[in-house]
Amino acid sequence: MLKSWSLWLHRWTALIFALPLLIVIGTGLVLSFEPFAQQTELEKPLTKADLLGYLATHDPQGKATGLILRRYDEALIITGVGEDGEIEIDLSTGRIMADDGSFAWSDVFTTSRRLHETLLLDLGWLVTASTFAMLGMIFFGLLMGLPRLRNTVGGWHNLAAWTTLPLVILSPLTGLALVYGITFVTPASGPRPAPVAIAQAVEIIAGKHDLNEIIWVRTRGGRLLVRLYGNDGAKVSQITPTGLVTGATNWPRAIHEGNWSQRMAPALNVLVSIVFIGLLFTGLFIWVRRTFFRKRTRAQSSKEQLQAAE
Repeated sequence: MLKSWSLWLHRWTALIFALPLLIVIGTGLVLSFEPFAQQTELEKPLTKADLLGYLATHDPQGKATGLILRRYDEALIITGVGEDGEIEIDLSTGRIMADDGSFAWSDVFTTSRRLHETLLLDLGWLVTASTFAMLGMIFFGLLMGLPRLRNTVGGWHNLAAWTTLPLVILSPLTGLALVYGITFVTPASGPRPAPVAIAQAVEIIAGKHDLNEIIWVRTRGGRLLVRLYGNDGAKVSQITPTGLVTGATNWPRAIHEGNWSQRMAPALNVLVSIVFIGLLFTGLFIWVRRTFFRKRTRAQSSKEQLQAAE
């Protein structure tokens, strides 16, 4: 009885949330490649002299509020300056990039992230509900018991779910942690350090790190932070006049975004996204086959039996 009810709930939860889940999982697969893209080697590596030169040229008054380095687009963005609030520089030429509608990987990742978080329609609540539904389907699947090894669509469906179970659970669970602000990190306390200008921040970062490791520099909670992508993944540090202070890892974010290591973490996220897509499509295939094709087969069989009786 428990197994049949679990199967019914598992199946109908998947059917009800199939479309938003497909969008969330599909865009999650695209975003899984962003950490790999962020490790792309620049055609012309960024030096301290280059970066300070860009700031001196485009922000002579020192009003910039942050930096964004998009290695996959060969682009540096200086925020807080310019008519549009930011200036985007082509690192291969050193010139300001024209908004001519040409292809940029940042557009792909930005659109995918908006779809992943809000479905582009301010539907974050639906994404959250779908994530809870995903956890519900996993729970109902567990209640159905261990899988039987069979060379069928259903057998492979069950085997894929059980062999990747920790990853399958962690992905939606960490997504919900991001939604509800669960970080397992103690918020910074104490007096805020003296403000640091962006040019000064570049000097401080360059003293300990390769500037090509920068993902972004921005202010949060009154503190200037830098996110760097090194051999051990992405780390956030506070920039103070005396140096960098590396904070504790926000593990839910690191796991969900695949930033806790340079290669393994994003590779696991790619794997779990492919597994989720496979589970969704094989589950729908099983339902369609059972609902329509078996009914048609039974109807055909009954018709043949009637004709034989006549």
